[in-house]
Amino acid sequence: MNTDQDVSEIEESAVLQDENNELETDADGSVSDASGSEDEQVSQVSVDELTQQLVAAQEEAASNWDKALRVQAEMENIKRRSQKDIENAHKFALVDFAKELLTVIDSLELGLQAVAESSPEIAKIREGNELTLKQFQSVFSKFSIETVDPVGEKFDPEKHQAMVMQETADVEPNTIVTVFQKGYLLNGRVLRPAMVIVAKAPSSEVEKNEENDNSD
Repeated sequence: MNTDQDVSEIEESAVLQDENNELETDADGSVSDASGSEDEQVSQVSVDELTQQLVAAQEEAASNWDKALRVQAEMENIKRRSQKDIENAHKFALVDFAKELLTVIDSLELGLQAVAESSPEIAKIREGNELTLKQFQSVFSKFSIETVDPVGEKFDPEKHQAMVMQETADVEPNTIVTVFQKGYLLNGRVLRPAMVIVAKAPSSEVEKNEENDNSD
């Protein structure tokens, strides 16, 4: 009698144990699923953060590259300007000295114009002046100093200074008819403008042209 009861108790205990095992298994599965879901969420967040960081790093790199290019371009511009300044300093270092020499040349040319070959002595003086003037001109040519003697040329305010306007029908208006004083260029830059007389149309022609314009 007791034996049957013991067997029954053992069977009930086994059933309870199986049920407990199933509950534990289900619980473990639930915990495992929850843990896996959390890991996936954490992994996704990490990828998004890394992507954002990568994009930000790429944008910063592009900005820094653009700044570097701008700095390099500015350095090249500074270098070119410096070289240009140095070249100009070499080219135009003689400006003041050359201007002083111009007065000497002017005096020699005026002396040659004033001297008449009326005697052998005067002729020798003239010859000496001419030789000195040629030497000056040779030195000027060596240092890229050019003479501006624009008789017959069109008036250019960059190179010429008009002293008088002279009415004449012999040449076209705005033509230089006389040079009071020669001009000079140093490496293409005006050292001194030529002082000139510039032609203009006679008054009668001007009035006639105005009348024609009014009639049109």
